[in-house]
Amino acid sequence: MTPPSENVPPSFGSSSGVLIKDVEISTDVSARIFLPSSAPTNACTTQKLHVVLFIHGGGFCMRSAFSEDNTRFGCHITADANAIVVSVEYGLFPARPIPACYDDSWAALEWVASHCKGNGPEPWINDYGDLSRIFVSGNSAGGTISHTLLAKVRSMGLPGDAKVEGMILIHSYFGEDDKMWMFMCPTNLGPQDPRMKPAVEDLARIACGRVLVVLAEKDGLYGAGKTYVNELIKSEWEGKVDIMVNKEKDHCFNIYDHSDPEALVIRQRITSFIHNPS
Repeated sequence: MTPPSENVPPSFGSSSGVLIKDVEISTDVSARIFLPSSAPTNACTTQKLHVVLFIHGGGFCMRSAFSEDNTRFGCHITADANAIVVSVEYGLFPARPIPACYDDSWAALEWVASHCKGNGPEPWINDYGDLSRIFVSGNSAGGTISHTLLAKVRSMGLPGDAKVEGMILIHSYFGEDDKMWMFMCPTNLGPQDPRMKPAVEDLARIACGRVLVVLAEKDGLYGAGKTYVNELIKSEWEGKVDIMVNKEKDHCFNIYDHSDPEALVIRQRITSFIHNPS
């Protein structure tokens, strides 16, 4: 496994045509926000930007939104998709056992949605974000958390007219009877806890119209990802699911090696998914 990269300051984005700032959402949750550097000069236009809530991976116990590799990924998606990216820094085991990561990510999504009337706490989102076109995305553990958020949106709702348009899952950490996950979650509901193994009823109520699932052929989670897609299609969910498979690639290779040609292909597919609803 590739070791976590060092954390980098917001100034890391200065050479990539992306503006970055770090914000505090609550005492427990913070985020790194990415904005295309062209956005302030185009402020007079009425065209606002998609907003992507990104939830990083790391087995629920490591890595950071502020790491170099996740910051680089945020810069790429921001520049390629011309979108605002909000990357969540959530609580990790053992300092904060599961479900802290789920709760913190939900708090971040609610915080993003709170800008829907243009009077939220973050000017970049108020001024440039279109909160009717939110995308929730995550890799590995972050993909699992993303699914849980979208099931929760259906029952809990979001502030005002904020809306999640799509979900992007990259090498998601789905499983059943995962003893390590249950160890990290002292309040687990057993081997089929729906936060770990998506329940049929949760699949049917995913609160968006489109889902993109990215899989890597050599990833140990490849089979679980295929099962997720098949069960989503068979459920009563009425949206559209797209699947992308990278041949001969392993888990989260696109985060660890941004220069890999297939990592570029993933970013291009994400950009196309965001901007082309058909």
